[in-house]
Amino acid sequence: MLTDIMYVTAVVTDQDRALEFYTEGLGLEKRADYRGPESRFLTVGVPGGPVEILLWADEGASTEDRPGGGAGPIFLESDDLCKAVEAMRLRGVAFDQPEPEDYPFGVRIEAADPDGNRISLRQRRHRERADR
Repeated sequence: MLTDIMYVTAVVTDQDRALEFYTEGLGLEKRADYRGPESRFLTVGVPGGPVEILLWADEGASTEDRPGGGAGPIFLESDDLCKAVEAMRLRGVAFDQPEPEDYPFGVRIEAADPDGNRISLRQRRHRERADR
């Protein structure tokens, strides 16, 4: 029986640069950093959260080959999106819009990591969650 989601993957061309963006820019924490003979297993996550983002190295890939990261965005949730965006901007994160946009479900804003992977930041209008 499945119990949780462990990892989602963001393909990056430079793991150190990605680690800096996700930790220093977005404010996530480094969780795992294991160097093996053929690859490096590097993850980040929201402090106290169960899911980790695996920053998977593909040095041969480029943003031209994978515009927008080639996959859907990584969704991160905030309980105060305006405050989080302000802090991230001070740390150098560039967003697509000047301010978070209102939607029926809440507010959202998007950014991209250095490799073009989309990061969608959301705040729910109501803190209710669907039954699991």
